[in-house]
Amino acid sequence: MKLGKKKMLLVSFMLFSLFFGAGNLIFPPFLGQNAGEKMPLAVLGFLITAVALPVLGVIVVARFDGLDKLSQKVGARFSMIFTILIYLSIGPGLGIPRAASVPFEMAVAPYLPKEASVTICMVGFSFVFFILAGWLAMKPNKLVERIGKFLTPTLLLLLVFVFINYVFRGEVNIAAAQEAYAGNPLAKGFLEGYQTMDTIAALNFGLVVATTITSLGIESKKSVMSYTVRAGIFAGTILSLVYLMLSYMGMGSSGVFPIQENGAWTLRCIVEQLFGGPGAVLLAAIFTLACLTTCVGLITSISQYFSTLTKKISYTQWVFLISGFSFLVCNQGLNTILGISIPILNAIYPISIMLIVLGICERWMKNNPYIYPGTITAVGCISVIYVLDDLKVPLGFLSDWCHALPLYSMGLGWVAVAIAAVALTSVLYIVKKR
Repeated sequence: MKLGKKKMLLVSFMLFSLFFGAGNLIFPPFLGQNAGEKMPLAVLGFLITAVALPVLGVIVVARFDGLDKLSQKVGARFSMIFTILIYLSIGPGLGIPRAASVPFEMAVAPYLPKEASVTICMVGFSFVFFILAGWLAMKPNKLVERIGKFLTPTLLLLLVFVFINYVFRGEVNIAAAQEAYAGNPLAKGFLEGYQTMDTIAALNFGLVVATTITSLGIESKKSVMSYTVRAGIFAGTILSLVYLMLSYMGMGSSGVFPIQENGAWTLRCIVEQLFGGPGAVLLAAIFTLACLTTCVGLITSISQYFSTLTKKISYTQWVFLISGFSFLVCNQGLNTILGISIPILNAIYPISIMLIVLGICERWMKNNPYIYPGTITAVGCISVIYVLDDLKVPLGFLSDWCHALPLYSMGLGWVAVAIAAVALTSVLYIVKKR
């Protein structure tokens, strides 16, 4: 059996919408505004960690039939701990609450009457949001129809509508790059891609896409992989185009508006300039649709995974638990959630990247039992040290030694460590084999 073009398009739309949530909407315009004239280089780096690696992640996880099986290459204990940590960080502990709080704080709260209680309104908004997200997640086999057929096309039409209006009616004034982007915009853009959380999410969504394709009647493993690759490339292309549109609008506004607190405010300024007061309704629709689709995908995939860990709690019960816990975390506020996200992402993102890279190169080193545990351990250690160092935790000689690594001060010290670990474990394998 073959997938028709229509179903293939719907699967690709579904994957795009699973990726495109809060961070994907607010970070590109913020990058464009801060990078100014250096935006092309910055967005190139951004596309590596926000598009290329996530697409590769989906393909690798689909090939291994799940994140848990891929991470077992490092070790059984690591697999359990890392998989749960990934699901919690992109799920109820961080990703889902962030996706729910962004549309309220950036597209609803600023337009509330002065006498209205923001806290009470936030509780009401998030309650309805999670009721709807939980309902959509109750039937995972309906994801393609509900998200791919209706929600995603609507979201894309709204984004294109804003962009076209900006091209023809927007005020454009490109400023010089801010200090953070002036020196090395490519590396800075690469690190900003972390904030989308998509490389981590890809470790989750790979199995969702493969399972969806299988549910459409495709049984052959080779065919499932072929369609997964096509869906990944198509979804990645759409993501890239949307990021380029958002980054361009941010760059064009870099000399028009003061640098904003975050990308949501940048986008809000642009929409208000184009449409005035009614733009608030448009912005609320864009934010809500983008964040709702991602929340549904995350709740679905995480509930599916945790329901396999114990038979005492069903998939439906996990949907209720994850939605309820996310509702509580969401009401702590967007700034609190964003403040927690950076150190967590800096710690686990490099590990996720290396798992994907090693998974891609599996055919050339599948007989080497040292390369996965050796490389991931080394990268994990240097990532944790960097986070602690960045939080001003005294580390003594460890900090001094790490600062000698290339690009360490930019958060990329793990790259040199990963290369060294791969080389050393390869030499060890050759020596042992002989």
